[in-house]
Parts: sequence; C-alpha cells; structure tokens
Amino acid sequence: MDARELASALFRILETGDPLLATEVVAKDNHNREAAVAPPACAIPGPAGTLASGAWMRSAFSDLRFPILGFAEGDDQVWVRLRMQGRHTGPFVRFRNGRLDQAIPPTGREIDFEQVHMVQIRDGRVASHEALRDDMTMLAQLGVFPPAPATALRMVAWRLSGRASRAAAEVAALAAEAARQLNKLPATHG
Repeated sequence: MDARELASALFRILETGDPLLATEVVAKDNHNREAAVAPPACAIPGPAGTLASGAWMRSAFSDLRFPILGFAEGDDQVWVRLRMQGRHTGPFVRFRNGRLDQAIPPTGREIDFEQVHMVQIRDGRVASHEALRDDMTMLAQLGVFPPAPATALRMVAWRLSGRASRAAAEVAALAAEAARQLNKLPATHG
C-alpha cells in the first residue's frame, strides 16, 4: 500500500475493528498520541492499541465513519483531512491518566465535525498518529458545550449514581477485549 492507502486503512480499522487489516497496516511499535484521553488499552503500542481505540469510539458512536476530504504528503508523513461522523448511542467516556474524566450519556444526536491527522509511515506501516480535532464542535453537537441543561443534568446524575464509573469500567473492558483480538489470530498474522 502507498502512504495514502495506509492512512485510509487506519481509519477503516477504527470504523470496523478488523484485526487482520490492523496487522497489515499498523507497525508493532505504533504510537497513538491521542490515546491520552482514551481507555488504558488504547495506549498499547501497535495494532492492539489501534483496535482498542476503534472499539472505544464505536462503543459511543454507532455508524462511525471517517469520510476523507483530502491528503497532503511529506517525507514519510501523510496529513489526512477528514470528518468524523456517527450517532451518539452509547456513553462517550473520556479518561485522564487511565481513570474516568468525563462520561457523556447517550444523546442520540448525530456528530459530524472536521479533523486533521498526521500519520507517520515507516517500512510500509503506520508508525505513529497525531490529530488536530475540532472537539468543541463535537461537544456542542452533543449538547455539552455550552451545556444544554438536560445534558448537564444527566451527566451529573450519572456521576452521582455511579453510572459514569460503571460506563468507564465497561468501556475500558471493551477496549481491552478488542486489543486481545490479535491473540486469537493465526500465528501468520500476529
């Protein structure tokens, strides 16, 4: 695959959770800087962390997709301009230092916002990934910023009732299970 195909495939992995594609596209030492706000399994280097990241996002956003708007290429880098789209049907849990930071209960709202990703390519694989995202637009679309009263009340109720902590534990377990998918592949793929 050329650099653009590798970058496109990275987003297909996030959309689908395809472990075979992950082993073909993602370097074993791949580093995802964006894992800082994700469940701990998303920080695992290589294909496992990429699979965990996709599971985390798909747990919050059904019909997750990343339509690509354009590419720019440099020395062993591809910049990808795209949109992140989906419907918020599960809790969107953000983490800090591996612990619950914020849990946004499902709103049923559509998200559609722009991102730019820098994908580093080495030896025909994705070696690292960084993003510039318009998170403020996403949070506005979810009713979190500025806070819609109903969304703010649900978030507080979730925190006080323990639902936010339970959602964080469930999402972290789901991401960890996605990372373990590589252990189930035949030896020729792992």
